[in-house]
Amino acid sequence: QVQLVESGGGLVQPGGSLRLSCAASGSIFSVVAMGWFRQVPGKQRELVARVSSAGRTTFGASVKGRCTVSSNNGQDAIDLQVHNLKPEDTAVYYCNAEVTGPPYDYWGQGTQVTVSS
Repeated sequence: QVQLVESGGGLVQPGGSLRLSCAASGSIFSVVAMGWFRQVPGKQRELVARVSSAGRTTFGASVKGRCTVSSNNGQDAIDLQVHNLKPEDTAVYYCNAEVTGPPYDYWGQGTQVTVSS
């Protein structure tokens, strides 16, 4: 079992920045990647950014060029920053941990981000 605790989010003005943090605990030795996803009602959950334990970083197309992500090892914590926010960045953001043996995805409870003036 892996537990994920998210922090950050809230109301942000257009053009501003947001920072989200996620900490993992439990069986983190089985984590092979951590990431952030987001979802709006009626749409599929989409990738924002992902860091593997091998150090590979992947960004979603909608935030590429506006996003930075850091994780010391892709296993126990991940920090996300998104800059130049737009109203379409409004969503519930979820922290994710991928584990192996067998493969499984753990999710945080989600944090609302609203971009509005």
